[in-house]
Amino acid sequence: MSSRPSAHRIVSVKPIPVPAPGRGMELQVKVTAPWSGENLPVIVFSHGNAWSLDGYAPLVDRWAAAGFVVVQPTHLDARRHTIGWDDPRFATIWRVRIADLHAVLDDLGDILAQAGLDARVDRDRVAVAGHSWGAQTAGAILGARVLDADGVPGEDFSHSAVSAGVLIAATGTGDTLTPFAAQNLPFMKPDFSTMATAALVVAGGRDQSQLSTRGPDWFTDAYHLSPAPKSLLTLAEAEHTMGGIAGEGAAETTDEDPARVVFLADAIAAYLSAALGTDDAAWTALSRTAEDGDGRWGIAGK
Repeated sequence: MSSRPSAHRIVSVKPIPVPAPGRGMELQVKVTAPWSGENLPVIVFSHGNAWSLDGYAPLVDRWAAAGFVVVQPTHLDARRHTIGWDDPRFATIWRVRIADLHAVLDDLGDILAQAGLDARVDRDRVAVAGHSWGAQTAGAILGARVLDADGVPGEDFSHSAVSAGVLIAATGTGDTLTPFAAQNLPFMKPDFSTMATAALVVAGGRDQSQLSTRGPDWFTDAYHLSPAPKSLLTLAEAEHTMGGIAGEGAAETTDEDPARVVFLADAIAAYLSAALGTDDAAWTALSRTAEDGDGRWGIAGK
């Protein structure tokens, strides 16, 4: 059982360099943690396209206040790196993103030591999470693969250090990509049949992707097409940023709803506490509430 912090005070350390040979740019991470507490679980978080280690404070800060240590890398597609879709490097960034998470997981001990947290963390309780493109990146760590042009699954990028995951607005199957997506984002063809690690899939009921001809159900494929154990949290009114998870006032937010963001952050913390074996009371209570919910959200499981 984790020793939870006595107050909601948190601390962040950035930037912390992480060895990543051949990457072309230094890999840096931000670590956010409770001010106090021991035996703390870890979440490695992969941001959506164009964001960085400075984004997603509405989620990350609340997770840290709930007793998690959160590690956020900045991927190559961060806006600050100015690598657009027309850049020849963009075609392989999906692989570099996955390599970034492997580098963080492999070097986690040193990262935590640089943040002054190595003695306070339970290294046996590690999860990955991500939003949008970051969800596909995190999904690869959980065991999902990418189908090639002939429908053959690619290599296995899963990592043995990870016990659970959370996929927020994860890319669905690639058979309904728009012509633009098929040409420029051919890696958006995940195969979830091998994603065996426990995970929570989060989908918005009004999330209409411009990259797929399907509706919001596209973002539930990671749940329906993967083996158990999985849970699905659907937020009926949510669009792609779930109410503003990337940051307050972010330009990408089309459905600003701070209360929904708080609910989502707390729901994810509850799920991961249960999945990582620290405390299942909050997730059990939330799941029971869903049975009598008012339609704003729902939980399914298998």
